[in-house]
Amino acid sequence: MGKKESILRDKAYKFAVRIVKFSQYLRDEKKEFVLSNQILRSGTSIGALIQEAEYAQSTADFINKFSISLKEANETAYWLLLLKDTNYVEKKLFNSLYSDCNEVISMLVSTVKTLKTKTTKNS
Repeated sequence: MGKKESILRDKAYKFAVRIVKFSQYLRDEKKEFVLSNQILRSGTSIGALIQEAEYAQSTADFINKFSISLKEANETAYWLLLLKDTNYVEKKLFNSLYSDCNEVISMLVSTVKTLKTKTTKNS
């Protein structure tokens, strides 16, 4: 795995830790269980898929894991927006989480594009 993917893996892991804590907050303080489970699932899947890609069976499988990770990150951004617009999260916390999520999304988009370009050139 290249340096870019390693930085991405670290950022995705740190984001997952924040999402776990945020989900706990939603359950404990806001008594919100459905959306907290949704964001917990998607927010922790991002890094898990990146980690899983390390032992991908093929280049196509590797790219697929990163592509699915991108979808999970995009879904997480959706849940964050929904939680903000339904007043489950204050603006400052939302801005911080949403910013982190968008940073991971940007890195995933770049990684997937690079991987697809390299694969196309090698074909």
